[in-house]
Amino acid sequence: MQKKRRNGRASTKTSVEDEIAHLRGLDLGGLRARWRSVFQRSAPAHLTRHLLFAVIAYRLQADRFGDLHHETKQVLDRTLAKETGPIMSARLASFDQKRTEPTPGTVLVREWDRQSQRVTVMAYGFAWNGQTYDSLSKVAFAITGTKWNGPRFFGLRDKDDRSTKGARS
Repeated sequence: MQKKRRNGRASTKTSVEDEIAHLRGLDLGGLRARWRSVFQRSAPAHLTRHLLFAVIAYRLQADRFGDLHHETKQVLDRTLAKETGPIMSARLASFDQKRTEPTPGTVLVREWDRQSQRVTVMAYGFAWNGQTYDSLSKVAFAITGTKWNGPRFFGLRDKDDRSTKGARS
């Protein structure tokens, strides 16, 4: 945490990484409450946990580091305005699909035993601590010494993903 002076008083300011890490641990109700504190209104009822998390995390980062340029927003608005009905529904559904495979170059961060662990996704594996592993589960094992589901350990999959997938099919 960093101390920042505002109006002559010291306030505690957490890093964006810490705030997002905290969001990962919130359930649906917790994310809805956080939405209310960020956006000053209730979260839309149809948004899933994953989308609530993504929108709140984006807003926290945009507030701290800056949002898209005005011109970029205009281009996106024009593009989306041309799409209606089934096309728009398909696009929105695709946004709701949680990626299971991070793209090469992505850096995954997880705090373990009070130390920040950074894993870089490569084309054919995962780099951590100067070594390359062929799965995230092997990286999680190297970090913790116990067996973990790698994607779950790094927050890429929720605990209930397996059960909800079976229920939806």
